[in-house]
Amino acid sequence: MRMNGGRSSHDALSAPRENFFGNGDDMRKLVIGILAHVDAGKTTLSEAMLYLSGSIRSLGRVDHQDAFLDTESLERERGITIFSKQARFDLPDLQVTLLDTPGHVDFSAEMERTLQVLDCAVLVISGSDGVQGHTETLWGLLRRHHIPTFLFINKMDLAGADRAALLAQLRDRLSDGCVDFSAPRDDVFWESAATCGESALNAYLETGTVPEGELKEMIARRKLFPCWFGSALKLEGVEELLDGLNRYAPSPVYGEQFGARVYKIDRDSQGGRLTYLKITGGCLRVKDPVSGVAGEEEWTEKVNEIRLYSGSKYQTADQAQAGTVCAVTGLTRTRPGQGLGAEGAGEEPVLEPVLSYRMLLPAGCDPHTVLPKLMELEEEDPQLHLVWNEAVGELHLQLMGDIQLEVLSRLIQERFGLEVTFGQGSIVYRETIAGPVVGIGHFEPLRHYAEVHLLLEPGEPGSGIQLASACSTDWLELNWQRLILTHLAERAHPGVLTGSPITDLRITLIAGRAHKKHTEGGDFRQATYRAVRQGLMQAESVLLEPWYDFRLELPGECVGRAMTDIQTMGGTVQPPRLEGENSVLEGGGPVSGLRGYWREVSAYTRGRGRLTCQVSGYRPCADQEKVVCALGYDPERDVDNPPDSVFCAHGGGFLVPWYQVPEFAHVDNGLDQKGVPEEKRPAAPAGGSMSRPGPSLEQDKELQAIFERTYGKVERKAFEPVKKPARTSLDEGKYTIRSQYTGPEYLLVDGYNIIFAWEELARLAREDVESARGALIDLMVNYKGAWGGELILVFDAYKVKGNPGSIEKVNGIYVVYTKEAETADSYIEKTTYDLSRNHRVRVATSDGLEQMIILGHGALRVPARAFQAEVEQAQGRISQFLAEHNRRGRERDSLQYTAKIGRHK
Repeated sequence: MRMNGGRSSHDALSAPRENFFGNGDDMRKLVIGILAHVDAGKTTLSEAMLYLSGSIRSLGRVDHQDAFLDTESLERERGITIFSKQARFDLPDLQVTLLDTPGHVDFSAEMERTLQVLDCAVLVISGSDGVQGHTETLWGLLRRHHIPTFLFINKMDLAGADRAALLAQLRDRLSDGCVDFSAPRDDVFWESAATCGESALNAYLETGTVPEGELKEMIARRKLFPCWFGSALKLEGVEELLDGLNRYAPSPVYGEQFGARVYKIDRDSQGGRLTYLKITGGCLRVKDPVSGVAGEEEWTEKVNEIRLYSGSKYQTADQAQAGTVCAVTGLTRTRPGQGLGAEGAGEEPVLEPVLSYRMLLPAGCDPHTVLPKLMELEEEDPQLHLVWNEAVGELHLQLMGDIQLEVLSRLIQERFGLEVTFGQGSIVYRETIAGPVVGIGHFEPLRHYAEVHLLLEPGEPGSGIQLASACSTDWLELNWQRLILTHLAERAHPGVLTGSPITDLRITLIAGRAHKKHTEGGDFRQATYRAVRQGLMQAESVLLEPWYDFRLELPGECVGRAMTDIQTMGGTVQPPRLEGENSVLEGGGPVSGLRGYWREVSAYTRGRGRLTCQVSGYRPCADQEKVVCALGYDPERDVDNPPDSVFCAHGGGFLVPWYQVPEFAHVDNGLDQKGVPEEKRPAAPAGGSMSRPGPSLEQDKELQAIFERTYGKVERKAFEPVKKPARTSLDEGKYTIRSQYTGPEYLLVDGYNIIFAWEELARLAREDVESARGALIDLMVNYKGAWGGELILVFDAYKVKGNPGSIEKVNGIYVVYTKEAETADSYIEKTTYDLSRNHRVRVATSDGLEQMIILGHGALRVPARAFQAEVEQAQGRISQFLAEHNRRGRERDSLQYTAKIGRHK
């Protein structure tokens, strides 16, 4: 293969290039990532691809410290890639942006962030080492992000590299779709490729080959994985790889609307902030405004400059088309993984640090002065999780391993001039729960109100935090429900065993309440946090510790010692197997035992052993009680994460301990507070909400007691002076009800509350609210005819500007549309108070707060479900009446017809 219009690779070395950034905005753009386990030759392959494509004039080497993409002094000294870099080159049909990613496991977070902008990837595997544990991790990440993948098996020039054995290993440990594309195009090749897809197999059976378009389609759908074997250092197999990328790489399709994905934050040599992103739609121009969201706040900033980097050099551009990877200046609030414009939110990272270190600042250094500088590092690597503990005056951060710790120390010294050290690292634990529990949070200081009920259930290992809502809009409007879910997702909630973040939980919003006047967004944040905390305090918590998957190569005589060590630390190990002269052990074990074990391996194998570890996830801690006791965390003394709730009575707030909160709660969620049986768990319906029946009439005593406990005793003096003492209890033994009603019975119906509580009307309202309103009016007219009292149907119109309100009589019932700034609730409350003096009044609604208020006015409440049953019974009586009336009419007509015939005769 010859690149650059027919020039040979030697010509590319000597011929000048006018622009190593490429020129050809009309060419198809492709973003390719290079991934590998450490020392597989990834950077060497990147160098060879740039050299053979003519982008660089000389072939650099990692060991010579002159590789084109190793631009940092730290990378040149250590001979490893630490920061992701980009380079640009052209193929005959493609304009390629190559992203070189770190291969060392300590810098996996940098690699994972880059995956979000790739169109395809080249996975490099060492021919002498084969598939490693980190290789399988990379493969899983590529599968998760649905990235088409090409494989290059490097270092095939070394002794012991067996192509057939390596291909079999790839098919066994990665995918059956791995096919040797460097092999001749014979029957063996076509048969291997055809078995990767049904249509390809049909084509092969008909023609003996597979069309190139079909191969390309299978690669794009991750059914076929082309493999090339060679040596990047000797430029063997690299031209064939470039030709394969040119022929088989996918063709991304971009929309016309602007969108971009941020994958990296960095600083230039002058300290200017750079946002690296890929344009995923439309076009980005200099001075264009770009909007995003930081927390709950929206921001808009202008792009000052667009830079197209290749290695350490760049050129500026006036605009960047879809498919372009660039760095922009002027954006100060972007973050890695963020979507801009039409691009949605990115996926949460899979790889997380498992070690926490205390940073020790130089003597006399003010941490409050240093902290803003260090926050720059967290902007660039969010996985650092920089935390300042004000109470003890300590600064902590989380890392993947010792190599990252050394690099970070050097980076802080070079950038900020600080000689920092680190304390002994500790394990980053997680917490989960063993069984389901309901957590309740209530926040009601004076002139504030929010209550939240959450169902916490254990999730699958590795599932993280999953959020859902099964709360009826009868209880809580959708905007409040979305806000609660936002508060659940906006932070890592600490557990109650060690204060470690919780994970592997399903959290479902099952009930809640807001106040029409006093609720603000911050109220639900407090109630949500307290609900999570209160639930965890009741639950049986489980401490989780991180585990490594390991691969240990060592002499055969050391296998027994190694297996004993692994079992002693609580790990698991598979039976040993021979690979050449050494034995190989594979298994898993806790990070607490394996983190420093490489030193012991080096000692007892006299330097002949090699241990590689990869984070595999979290498992229950084998010695939970000992760890919890050693950390000494007291959840009830954690003032930043209180489990207690705040209630209000007699004009002031008071604190209720977490174990008493269910007794004070204003909402009955219908679930057991201490344990939720399987049959009682709410099933989330389509649409994310669930209609829940309101409290029954038999619960009036309990509701009355809550009302009195929260707001004081119900006394008539609060509303109008009467001579008779007010009743303060519903206990029949303490009062008698006198016959005081002189007029007809009244029924007030909260129109929209009933519409969205009744399934048929709610379904109709989703299509046409006016039709649902008309249907409810017809139902109420029929019900009134069967019932006989006075019926007032009230609809909200408080958002209609300038609306004076209206009352009209429709076929015997009163239909009320409230005026501007007046809700149906307030109208019903006022009318109930006026009517209940001389009339028996009922109110049909499922608004729990409104039920409490009308109960205090002396009216009776009818939950929406109970009212629906009454209406259906009335409809049945009407149907029976009409059927009987029609039957008698037909009989009467028949008799009249018979008599008429008789007279005629």
